[in-house]
Amino acid sequence: MKRESSELTGKQRAELQALEELTDDQIDTSDIPEVLDWTGARCGVFYRPVKQQITLRIDADVIAWFKARSEGGRGYQTDINRALRRHVERCEREMTR
Repeated sequence: MKRESSELTGKQRAELQALEELTDDQIDTSDIPEVLDWTGARCGVFYRPVKQQITLRIDADVIAWFKARSEGGRGYQTDINRALRRHVERCEREMTR
């Protein structure tokens, strides 16, 4: 049975430290083709923000509005989260002006 460990060895730590100290111009990317066409790119495929389950009291008419605009009433919580995120980002932008 293979032993799984999240601990890095001293050698692994040294390799990571050496990589971290490299500047961009020291990294050889000649074997990696440059991507020029991003038309098929999809945003957010790998990044998944940490979710936290909470109990939140929201007005019934607001919930009904989101549910009515979602397909079969599914995905309305994602839509609410997206609306809240846009609000937070807008407030952040306004604070930095």
